[in-house]
Order: sequence, then structure tokens, then C-alpha cells
Amino acid sequence: MNDDEPIFKRSRRGPGPYVYNVRNPIGLALTVITLILLVIMLVLMNKRMGPFAPPSSPERPPAEIWEWSPTSTPTTGQAHPSQTP
Repeated sequence: MNDDEPIFKRSRRGPGPYVYNVRNPIGLALTVITLILLVIMLVLMNKRMGPFAPPSSPERPPAEIWEWSPTSTPTTGQAHPSQTP
């Protein structure tokens, strides 16, 4: 490791123009921290904990708003054309 090395170096391949330089102590620390945070996030997603936990009591809208029945009558009081004799 060399303190004279830059923290970031140009990427020869990959999506971004710069990557962490593991030859610099700060770049190595950033790489390790990034990997640790990635593992923590994956574990939280898998266990559905933290910000990935499902809501404890989901609030549902009233039944008349989200449920639809083909036998229901229109609210305007007019019969549907298919229901007229």
C-alpha cells in the first residue's frame, strides 16, 4: 500500500469512469465498507427487517372503493343497458 496512490483511479472497463484504488489505504477502506454495507442490505432484504419490513397493519381503503362486483348497480340510479328488459 502506498499513500501516494490516488484514492480513485480510472476504470478500464465497467460502467463508471472511476473505481476505488485498493492500493491506497483509504480506497481499500472504502472498498471494505462498501462490501460490508452491501452484505448488511442483502441480509435485511432477505429477513424482511429494517426498512424492508412489511407494514405491521396495512391500511385498506373502504370496501366500496376497491371491491367491484358485476352484479352491483350503478350509483347514479340508472340501470345498465344490459340489465334493461
